[in-house]
Amino acid sequence: MKYGEKATKEATLEPWDNPFPDRDYTIEISYPEFTCICPRSGYPDFATIRITYVPDKKIVELRSLKLYLNSFRDRAISHEAATNTIFDALKDTLKPRSLEVVGDFNVRGNVKTIVKVSL
Repeated sequence: MKYGEKATKEATLEPWDNPFPDRDYTIEISYPEFTCICPRSGYPDFATIRITYVPDKKIVELRSLKLYLNSFRDRAISHEAATNTIFDALKDTLKPRSLEVVGDFNVRGNVKTIVKVSL
């Protein structure tokens, strides 16, 4: 197993202390290379995952987020399940003041899907 495969397989979200917990501010993260596998066809799905949150006590360490999102690459999961799973993981790990996760999936079969989950 190559080091990247091992890191992706063992990926977990790593919370860091928020350097400004007494202040509301917004963090926006875009991940344009998200991939997963369609559970019905087995074809790859491609998306941009956009995360917007107002942290409370914790923020997400970006390398851990990248590896976590990469862990979906070979996973058979629907657009809706992928977006909601990412949302739940961030919500449970960070307990943010607000959170929105958008799965903006590329067109496949002439259908475009955007899934938004928010708190």
